[in-house]
Amino acid sequence: MVKEEMNVVLTKPLSLDGESNDDFRAPNILQRVLSLFKSVRPGTDVTRFKLPAIFNLPKSHLQCFGELVYCIGNDMLSKCNSLESPLERFTTVVAWSISMNRPPVFGSAPYNPVLGETHHVSRGNLNILLEQVSHHPPVTALHGTDEKENIEIIWCQHPAPKFYGASVEAEVHGRRQLKLLNHNETYEMNSPKLCIRFLPVPGADWVGNVKIKCHETGLEAELFYKANPFIALRRNHRAVKGKIYNSSSSKILYEIDGHWDRTVSLKDINNGKSTIIYNAKEVLTGLKAPIVKDLEEIWPSESAAVWSEVSQYIMRQDWEKASEAKKAVEEKQRKLLRERESAGETSVPKHFTVTCNKESGWDCSSIKKVVPPAPIVVPL
Repeated sequence: MVKEEMNVVLTKPLSLDGESNDDFRAPNILQRVLSLFKSVRPGTDVTRFKLPAIFNLPKSHLQCFGELVYCIGNDMLSKCNSLESPLERFTTVVAWSISMNRPPVFGSAPYNPVLGETHHVSRGNLNILLEQVSHHPPVTALHGTDEKENIEIIWCQHPAPKFYGASVEAEVHGRRQLKLLNHNETYEMNSPKLCIRFLPVPGADWVGNVKIKCHETGLEAELFYKANPFIALRRNHRAVKGKIYNSSSSKILYEIDGHWDRTVSLKDINNGKSTIIYNAKEVLTGLKAPIVKDLEEIWPSESAAVWSEVSQYIMRQDWEKASEAKKAVEEKQRKLLRERESAGETSVPKHFTVTCNKESGWDCSSIKKVVPPAPIVVPL
């Protein structure tokens, strides 16, 4: 029996200007917005809404989450690990957290991953593995390891979008952890909310509060991503402000000010000196799409394979065939669910242990200590 060759579609990551792929251009935004208003009502939980293919980017949320870690212009994680003082490491972790805010593409969204979908990519010595561990609600687990730098990343993401008539607001629940094992330091942080406005001025941006803390050093940071006014001056567009302080004394050490799509500065409270800690142009321009290194080693659950046919039609702007291909993926998901239910079985994640309770919500831990090298790699 001849093995059917797997088809894999990988596209460029979201870059500083918000474009995802040179070959992808979304259709008329007014047409898409009007069709959306016909399909949902204010207060709708859009995690269960089947978004038409005309609204989709040619990639899934799983890939977008992974890109935040493995698609970056310079190796910020190695820098975090190499600095000598706890305060220097903490400020660099703050800059790394800011780098994970990528300009969203208004009017387009990634696919909602199917249950059990995976994404396995390597960038140098950093190996990243994601798995969709729940479909309703949508929960994504991420595990990353760099054995050379002795770094580990563990995320559990649970986006909860809601439609409010003139806007959609997506709060990203869950915990992000970065472990610098050489220093016995664990950094915990959350994500800002994604706000998509339809009226009066269409737009999409990251807003809200982010907290970053390291229990071992007692250092904490609070960041506030500002919502853009309807008539926004560029100096106020995508602004972020915040502070770094010692949690035991509440003493403020640094003030943070800037724009997450340009530069962010750190002002030392003691001497008034300001230093640029983050330059988006250096970090988020010239990003390359991952490539397939070993097609034989790619799992059938790989996100870029699961959605490959849909992505190809979207990039060709063949919306009828894209919709048909998307329905086929979703119907296969529903068929597997029916088969599990009739057999009295439940889906169990292959790569993560998952817990959920009312107090702390969803949490994930990796079954394996180390993520192996992936068959998909990011060119350096």
